[in-house]
Amino acid sequence: MSEANLIQQARRGDEVAWAMLVGQYQEAVFRLAYLLLADADEAKDVAQEVFIRAFYALDRFDSSRPLHPWLLSITTNLARNRQRSLGRYLAAVTRWFQTEPEPVMPNPGDEHLRQQEAKTLWQAVQRLSRADQEIIYLRYFLELSVEEAAEAAEIAPGTVKSRLHRALNRLRTTVMEEFPTLQEERIG
Repeated sequence: MSEANLIQQARRGDEVAWAMLVGQYQEAVFRLAYLLLADADEAKDVAQEVFIRAFYALDRFDSSRPLHPWLLSITTNLARNRQRSLGRYLAAVTRWFQTEPEPVMPNPGDEHLRQQEAKTLWQAVQRLSRADQEIIYLRYFLELSVEEAAEAAEIAPGTVKSRLHRALNRLRTTVMEEFPTLQEERIG
């Protein structure tokens, strides 16, 4: 069944159709919320709120457009609102640092090496501005096309390209200065 048909059925109150849509996009919504908030509990709350808001706004959604970028746009906005609450943000960062295990020196070629590199790259991205992080998350962590990222961020595709170019340049600089062990080809 097509997405547009599921949306039409959900608009008429079909809970199964809505559940199918939620099931299709809940992982991407949660992943983006987690990337933006760095806290699984906060990300779950945001993801739940995204689907509640989307359900109530479904009648206003243009079903000729893809649902995925619209949901990610709602996710980004809700995550930004959460971030504005400084107390929660600081508590989340504090919890993350308190639970961070000591780095393990992996053997070359080992799965641990890849995990450590991914973690280090994520830490490097965390050093960037929120705007840079968001565009990198949308394009590379969630693997959205330029057009989908533009719709999710509510900006023009050309703006996505220029912001992404600048963000990747800043990421390269950060990696070279603060994380020299990362291989440059890993970040584009």
